[in-house]
Amino acid sequence: MYKSREVKVGNFILGTGHPVRVQSMCNTDTRDAEKTATQICALEEAGCEINRVAVPDMEAAQAIGEIKKRIHSPLVADIHFDYKLALEAIKQGVDKVRINPGNIGAVENTKEVVKAALDHGVALRIGVNAGSVKYLKSVQGRMELTDEKWAEVMVSEALEQANILEQLNFKNVVVSLKSDNFRRTVLANELFAKQSDIPLHIGLTEAGSFLSGTVKSAVALGTLLQKGIGATIRVSLTEDPRLQVRTAYEILKALGLREYGPNLISCPTCGRTQVDVTGTVHALEEKIYNDRALREKATGLKIAVMGCIVNGPGEARDADFGIAGGRGEGLYFEHGQTMFKLPQEQWVTFLLDKIKNWKKD
Repeated sequence: MYKSREVKVGNFILGTGHPVRVQSMCNTDTRDAEKTATQICALEEAGCEINRVAVPDMEAAQAIGEIKKRIHSPLVADIHFDYKLALEAIKQGVDKVRINPGNIGAVENTKEVVKAALDHGVALRIGVNAGSVKYLKSVQGRMELTDEKWAEVMVSEALEQANILEQLNFKNVVVSLKSDNFRRTVLANELFAKQSDIPLHIGLTEAGSFLSGTVKSAVALGTLLQKGIGATIRVSLTEDPRLQVRTAYEILKALGLREYGPNLISCPTCGRTQVDVTGTVHALEEKIYNDRALREKATGLKIAVMGCIVNGPGEARDADFGIAGGRGEGLYFEHGQTMFKLPQEQWVTFLLDKIKNWKKD
């Protein structure tokens, strides 16, 4: 089992023994501080714990101070090539900078960034993406590389970049190794974990749209997380960033690593079903996951919505409570014990009230 050292990002300590933190990235123009801060606040309501913004120029870097005044979570500045943007972001109060020491020019530039980061207690993240590693610039037929070779190349570059910071005695470092390929991502992170104790931020880059991206991310990140690899997680879906957050938590919840909202179980329905299970489940999720207080109240509860009595109280006997459908109505049950019948049109309101008033053991 991989064991990493501790790294501080804002008010969080990352690394082995600490919760895996959920991260996302704004898709707003960072220069628009109000719009960016508004999106971050919405992400915070969804449960996002660390947020990243793109910093393409000095105007964006200078907007960080105003953004920081309006938010409550650690902020990461995503910077490439220009070390002065990193210096300005640190000056403006950012909590972590995503930057590769090798692509910001002379060693003196890196030294300046490291000194500023040390002075302000800022972490640095080295981000290595498969499609942009330096090695590939001199390799012919790169698409013929095996997944194992891809992993070796990615890890070699990550360790090279990390060594630059190590030589400057800078330890508050996180590394990420990402690809849009499941196998390359897993192999790279596993190989790195064997060679370094630096905490890893994990994700599958350019994962895609909701369904395909969620499946790929769940397989890749689940594989790594089960081995103790991953201090922070981002699910890079081409969707509303809030959905990235929800998906990340669902992966962590399925692995038993974090709690987030209820464990809402429901049957797939069949020819016996005579009630609207799908509509009920969707309505419950929409209400719960768009209301922070309700979501937190529901966290840890197991709630069942079943289409008929065949897979009702019996199969869901370990649920805290739930409903098993009949013809336009359902049997309400708690811990497998049937309590009374309830018309379908009352299900959603009734279950939401149950969540609000449920007294956990």
